[in-house]
Amino acid sequence: MEREPSRPATGEPAAGAAVPEEPLPPRPSIWLAAEEPAKPARSAARNGLDREWITEASVRLLDAEGLAKFSMRRLAGEMGVTAMSLYWYVDTKDDLLELALDAVFDELAGAGTDGEADDWRAELRALSAGYRALLVRHPWASALAGTYLNIGPHSMAFARRLRQVLARTGLGPERQQGAMEAVSQFVYGFGTAEGHYVERSREAGMTQDAYFRHAMGSIRRHPDLEGDFTEPGRLRAERGGHTVEEMRERDFATALDLLVAGIEAMVAWEE
Repeated sequence: MEREPSRPATGEPAAGAAVPEEPLPPRPSIWLAAEEPAKPARSAARNGLDREWITEASVRLLDAEGLAKFSMRRLAGEMGVTAMSLYWYVDTKDDLLELALDAVFDELAGAGTDGEADDWRAELRALSAGYRALLVRHPWASALAGTYLNIGPHSMAFARRLRQVLARTGLGPERQQGAMEAVSQFVYGFGTAEGHYVERSREAGMTQDAYFRHAMGSIRRHPDLEGDFTEPGRLRAERGGHTVEEMRERDFATALDLLVAGIEAMVAWEE
């Protein structure tokens, strides 16, 4: 009886045996592709398409219908082309969503430039307000920013500007990244929640104030929850506003003041 050829102790295939190729891991981001993502992938003459036009149409569709309903087929229908023609310019839907995400960050190109060059506090508030407004205008962007690496050129330009502002605060280099996380994560969370509230109100066919009254009225009918929520009129008085938007503005400004005060306190403590 023939004996089976011995195998290496390591478990590797015997010499001469074919080694199956392992599948390549998925590409982490379109921005890490060998091809320059900011240019059309192929000739723009095909169907009059180019990557910029497709990206702009994607942003409009995402704004109108949201992320859940977005598909390449739906986008193609909106543009009057076939779904397959879109793949001449992007490899996957994920690639296109990354392009759309970075495209809206271009809206922040002028944010914060009106403040005095040496006033990091005003600059920080302006950049934060711009980022918040972007997340409210494009509620789908927050989900994508939490899904993808978000390292497109416009997003990175905004991150660099924020980092430059924080470098002027007087914080030591080892503290600046933590300050950046505190500011960016606060604005991201605030803007995401606000964007969802605005979207929910619109879907319900109500103003933000009407939706607020409706929600608070429903809460008051549940004894287990009533004690956890202040009566709406008193809540507006305590938060310094007559409308949901006024209350939200005051909350945002107060939170930013606290972040600025924290940075100033840390700088004073380090001196």
